[in-house]
Amino acid sequence: MLEPQPQSRRLLALDIFRGMTIFFMIVVNTPGSWNYVYAPLLHAEWNGLTPTDLVFPFFVYIVGCAMSFSFAKFDRTCNLGPWYRKILSRTLLIFSVGIFLNWYPFYDRSFADLRIYGVLQRIALAYGLAALLIMHCPRKWLPLVFGVTLTVYYGLLMWFGGVPPLTLEENAVRKLDLWLLGTGHLYQGYGIPFDPEGLLSTLPTVGTVLLGYWVGLTIQKHEEVLDKIKAMLPIALLTTGLGIALTYVGCPMNKPLWSSSYVLVTGGLATFSLGGLLYILDFQKWRRWSRVFEAFGKNPLFCYVAAALIAKSLSLIQWDGVGLYTWAYENMFQPWFGYYAGSCLQAFAYTMVIWLLAWLLYRKDVVFKI
Repeated sequence: MLEPQPQSRRLLALDIFRGMTIFFMIVVNTPGSWNYVYAPLLHAEWNGLTPTDLVFPFFVYIVGCAMSFSFAKFDRTCNLGPWYRKILSRTLLIFSVGIFLNWYPFYDRSFADLRIYGVLQRIALAYGLAALLIMHCPRKWLPLVFGVTLTVYYGLLMWFGGVPPLTLEENAVRKLDLWLLGTGHLYQGYGIPFDPEGLLSTLPTVGTVLLGYWVGLTIQKHEEVLDKIKAMLPIALLTTGLGIALTYVGCPMNKPLWSSSYVLVTGGLATFSLGGLLYILDFQKWRRWSRVFEAFGKNPLFCYVAAALIAKSLSLIQWDGVGLYTWAYENMFQPWFGYYAGSCLQAFAYTMVIWLLAWLLYRKDVVFKI
């Protein structure tokens, strides 16, 4: 639904944080050539953490922060029907858009080979499950629910995984997805069927949403910006420190499995980052640099979907026997800037094309609301 939006009362830092994650999502997803990508713009092959591995959990985290504002008027004594319908419809819509992106351009893909999971599907399920927990759990229990979620997930990985249990071939996430969907519906980019957005690993992603929600509540308890930051600091230190400690006792940071240590470390770093943005934007009022990200933050779903659809469509248009997106790299960016720099600069240039679309909507104060 397209409709005008009033000026948000939320802190500017939240919109900028969301906009920055979408900006870098598009950059890392659309290099000129996947053969020439700087290491920081690639995911870790398995265990480990690169700057790119922060982008997705940061976005999931800010989803939780935003929920703390959207649920501010929630009352368990009221009629819950409208809340259930809103959560269900939003979950199904985002999940369906993800399926649409996987299937596009339709004519060359049968359903038997269609990947079911994906980034938007992960966001949809994590949002829906977290929203139900928020509705039915007292707020003071949420840190306990967060801790139990991560502990149970780690236990499931260790109990149902192979020997050893956290490898690409033998992990419990892959085993469950193979049993539910078979090989054809899973991501094939690891050389074997394995989906980094699998069903079981959605469980700790709910933890990422809950952590963002808790930080959002913490922010709202304080009026002064510096008080907000001071209240966030212990959360950031505790989660980051605990996550690092877990890596030394058999729980490595692993994005494809969305491991418990990965949730804690990325959640802690996201809290540090949000605190930094609060200080820069809402305390010091240094805002001019942030305008490019504000447009992305107002329409994150539109920007993500538009970037994927346009890039895929350009690849379908053949020029000199190659897709137009690849042609642009080989004939414009690579000759002028070299292999790696050209690939990176094309990604940034394409991202700014998407920004122009987002800016037009931003200037009209319009968002695509779901």
